[in-house]
Parts: sequence; structure tokens; C-alpha cells
Amino acid sequence: MASLPTESPSVHASGWQWPRLRARTVLGLFVLFLGIGLWNGLTVFLTILGNGGSIPVLEPFVWEITGALGVWVVLPILHTTVLNAPGPRVGWARFLGIHVVGFVLFTTLHMVAMVPPRYPLYALLGLGHYDYGDLSFRIPMEAQKDLIAYSVGGVLWGLLIAWRERQARAVREATLESELREARLQALTGQLHPHFLFNALNTISAVMYEDLARTDRLLSDLGGLLRASLERQEATWTLAEERAHAERFIALLAARFGERVTVRWDVAPGMEGARVPCFALQALVENAVKHNQDRREPLEVRIRARADGASVLLEVEDTGRGFGESSPAKGPGVGLAHLERILALLHGGRARLERGQGPEGGARVSLWLPREVAA
Repeated sequence: MASLPTESPSVHASGWQWPRLRARTVLGLFVLFLGIGLWNGLTVFLTILGNGGSIPVLEPFVWEITGALGVWVVLPILHTTVLNAPGPRVGWARFLGIHVVGFVLFTTLHMVAMVPPRYPLYALLGLGHYDYGDLSFRIPMEAQKDLIAYSVGGVLWGLLIAWRERQARAVREATLESELREARLQALTGQLHPHFLFNALNTISAVMYEDLARTDRLLSDLGGLLRASLERQEATWTLAEERAHAERFIALLAARFGERVTVRWDVAPGMEGARVPCFALQALVENAVKHNQDRREPLEVRIRARADGASVLLEVEDTGRGFGESSPAKGPGVGLAHLERILALLHGGRARLERGQGPEGGARVSLWLPREVAA
């Protein structure tokens, strides 16, 4: 039964894609191919009459309708091959291998679907006994016709899939742009919140007359945070850039909370060039501190980054109250749900966020990202 890429194909765990069948599309293609069969049948009938021959009027219609509907039956094979090898960019070996196997199945099953129904149809319509002819000639003839149909159909289907992917990509990019703008605005709102500015500026003023160099560094860190939120346009940057941004935020936390908050980094060698979502680590550190700032016990936040197979694993773990306890924290900030939406828009199902518990009972947030390295 036929199919058309009107919705996302199903993907097997091995990565092989299978088309999804929709009743409305299947019925529409049935009507289309039935019309093609009727048109071709009339053309053959008129051609025979024009050449001075004679033939029962129903006979060419039986030939062409069964041939056209036979193609309709095996269209999922063509759809599957185009989904899994839409062009040579997947590799010539894969591209040619899939399409050679797909064409052999296509033409074989087409003949199986086309020829057997003609025997009962001939008997039912009073056309006598049906004789398909010498297979040594018929099979190459049908394979030649099927090669043309397979090639043309594959090209058209590939163009349709590429067009739909471009449309879907345009929608995703538009949505991503909106989400990223919201993320930047939320981050900026959090930094410009009166309590944040009051605490940051109060902290800076407290050390201004004691350590002028430190005051200058804190003002520079605050300016860097605001500048990044306002000026950053890309969806991702390197882990080194994200760390530099997060450390500006951490410096202000350290100036405010002193030894009550400690942040430790554990970044595996070679990970600095990995691309990560902008402000992700800063947002996770902010959440860890915000949801534990009322506690008297010292808070340790641990940030880890390492390769995990084909993924980059980022973890932010704290020694606070964890996800199991209610938090009195309120106010703006980039929440985990928003970060999950960003991951889904950036990487689809290739990225995920998990909430867990650290060894001391605190919160642990783990991000698995596709391993993409900055050029």
C-alpha cells in the first residue's frame, strides 16, 4: 500500500527510517494511479485501433490498470529507499547499495502484484485465457519500464522530502530564534532584577575602599554578564566561552556569599572546543544557588564536562536540598523546562536533560549534547 512523506517517518533504534502510512494519502494515491491506468488503457486502445488492429475494449484497460495499481502497491519500497538514501551525501556505497536492493524488490514485487490478478479478471470479464508471454522477454521489458518509474519517482520523492525538510527547518529556526530571544531576555531580566543589582552593587561597594583591584574586576564581570546577554546572537558557543561567562557570574556570587558558596570545575582535557547552548551552565549554577540561598550550611556546586561516547556530558551538582524538598526561591531566571525546550529545538532527540540526586542528597542536572566541535 502506498505512502507519502506527509508526516515524520518512524525511526528504528538502529537508525533505519520507515514511512508512516496515512489513510487519506493512501486513498488519494490509489485514485491517482487508477486514473493513470485508465488514461494509459485508453491510449493503448486508441493506438491499436489507429494501427488498424482490433482488440476487446476492456483488455488494454486490464493491462494498464493492473500495472498502475501494482506500482501503487510497491510505492512504500521506493519511499523507504529515498528516506534512507535520499542522495549520495550519505555515501556512495550506502546510496547505491540501498537503491539497487530497493529497485530489485520494487520491480519483482510489482510484477507479482500486477500479473496474477489478470488471470481471474480475464475470466470474470469474459476475455478468455490470459497469457503473459515468454518470461525471458517480459521480465526485462517490465524491469526497463520499472527502472524509469523508479528513477523518476525517486527523484520527485527526494525533492519533496527535501522541500518538506527545508520547510520544517525554517519553522524550527523561527521558533528557535524566538526561544533564544526569550532566553536572552529572561537572563537579562534576572541580572537587571532590583534584588540582583542591589546585591551585586552592594557587594562591590563593600569592597571598593578595601580592594580597588577587586572592585574593578567585579565591575568588569558584571559588565561582561550584561554585554553577553545583550549582544550574543548565536544559539551555541564553545564550552570555553560558556565557562568564561559562568565564571563572571560565579565571581559575583563569591564576592557576595564568601565561603558559603564554593564552585568546583572538572573539565576533561580537549573539551574546551565543544559547542554548548549559551548560558546553560550559568543558568544551572544560578538555580543551584537560588534554591539554597536560605540555608546556613555551606553550598558546594560542582561543574563537570566530559565526553560520553558520541555525546558531551555536562553535569551541575550541588550539596543543597535537592529536588525532593520544596524551595522558597522565587523570581525570574532561566528554568530547567526552558532549557529543555532549547535543547529540543537545537538538537531534537539527540540531546536530553535529566534531573537526579547527588551523593549528599543535593540536586544534579545532567545534559547530554551531540559532540559538535567549533571550527
